[in-house]
Amino acid sequence: MLLLAVDTATPAVTVALHDGDSVVAETTRVDARRHGELLLPLIDATLREAGRTLDAVTGLVVGVGPGPYTGLRVGLATAETFGFALGVPVHGLCTLDALAYATGREGPFAVATDARRKEVYWARYDDARTRATEPAVDRPAEIAESLAGLPVVGAGALLYPEAFPDARGPEHVSAAALASLAAEKLAAGSDFLPPLPLYLRRPDAQVPKNYKVVTPT
Repeated sequence: MLLLAVDTATPAVTVALHDGDSVVAETTRVDARRHGELLLPLIDATLREAGRTLDAVTGLVVGVGPGPYTGLRVGLATAETFGFALGVPVHGLCTLDALAYATGREGPFAVATDARRKEVYWARYDDARTRATEPAVDRPAEIAESLAGLPVVGAGALLYPEAFPDARGPEHVSAAALASLAAEKLAAGSDFLPPLPLYLRRPDAQVPKNYKVVTPT
């Protein structure tokens, strides 16, 4: 088995390879504006670091978000394209779940990533492998009371310390955690999400409502 994992739902463009036993290579760059430019070179660099070729990949794992519209689409479109070209399955995982998994925590906590517009994407967890609530998007002040007393992991928590006084790292998701969680789920025969974007809100870009249609006469 050789899983190629990618995630572009946060400012981290992250890629990893997992051979079924462990992560064999990982490459990450944090740049919120260059997902499209960085992802393919990072995939190439990760394959070279592991001494593998793309045709050795037996499956893909992609973070489905929640995340900003444009960045999230880069990872999903790339994974779908590679899966089709290679004839291998593409497994979706919630990006918040991968960030939670990376903590290794055994008690309750929450994960919060930056959703922009002064909001966070978040979910509550019973432990590193067990999500207790569905992913949501809210203003930090609106959920501060419900998460009071809990550690909150991720960039969203670190951005709003007044709402999340026990903010902790890791800041961004890691493809190594995404791949390791996927390998566990595959070994256990667990279900995955479809490789479809989890947006939670409408995109910033909208088609004008009252634009003038010009047709040739």
